Amino acid sequence: MKIGFIGDIVGRPGRRMIKRYLQDIRKKENLDFVIANYENASHGFGLTPKNAKELFNAGIDLMTGGNHTWDKKEIVALLEEMPLLRPINYPEGVPGRGYKIVHINEEPLAIINIMGHFTMPMVDNPFLAAKKIVAILKDEGIKNIFIDFHAEATSEKRAMFLMLKEDISVQVGTHTHVGTDDLSIVDGAGYVTDVGLTGCRDNVIGMKADVPIKRFLTGLPGHFDVPDKCKSILQMVVFELQEGRCKDAYKIKAYDDEGWQVVQRARVE
Repeated sequence: MKIGFIGDIVGRPGRRMIKRYLQDIRKKENLDFVIANYENASHGFGLTPKNAKELFNAGIDLMTGGNHTWDKKEIVALLEEMPLLRPINYPEGVPGRGYKIVHINEEPLAIINIMGHFTMPMVDNPFLAAKKIVAILKDEGIKNIFIDFHAEATSEKRAMFLMLKEDISVQVGTHTHVGTDDLSIVDGAGYVTDVGLTGCRDNVIGMKADVPIKRFLTGLPGHFDVPDKCKSILQMVVFELQEGRCKDAYKIKAYDDEGWQVVQRARVE
């Protein structure tokens, strides 16, 4: 099976890039399933029902969340109605679910959403939560396991992968909005520290630069805003899975209306 994963979609510019390119990428790369991170999709903070439908209609099959999952109050109902995840390590009783099992050509694929600790809202230990759910899935005979680890610290992401690599198929990172060049396949498991945002590329992590600059100069808070017009980018990583192992992985980028291309292939370790 071929799985495409799109990093944090940031506001209208990110949604425009999805609508412009995803259907063509799906068709030409023969993708079986597409996952994306939704937590910044609606003006940079959370996800609205309108934007959720827009993204699913554009070709996304399932979306994962993170620390901005709860920024739009409508998300509580959406988590029950749509193929949307929130981090699995929120405490018991929190709405929604942290993993989902889908079937691709009659073969099960488990997608897990986890959130890190460093600079994040209070959640349960992500490492213990990951070990628990992966063990449950393995006991159920599920070989294909895909993790979106939404975390700030590279060390946290790397440690999680090294702990789980024998038992999972893929771990991707989201949240920082900055794509890393460490796409690799290690002992049969695919990994990238951060896929990178889909949205504006000519400012500060998809947001207008004036408020972040003022904040760094003065220490005063301000409201981050997504510009409507900017230079945009789409970033996606494709993973090919077979019997629970990652056999191939490569990164795709698209810039504005310049078309898309494969820009990096995974190093096999």
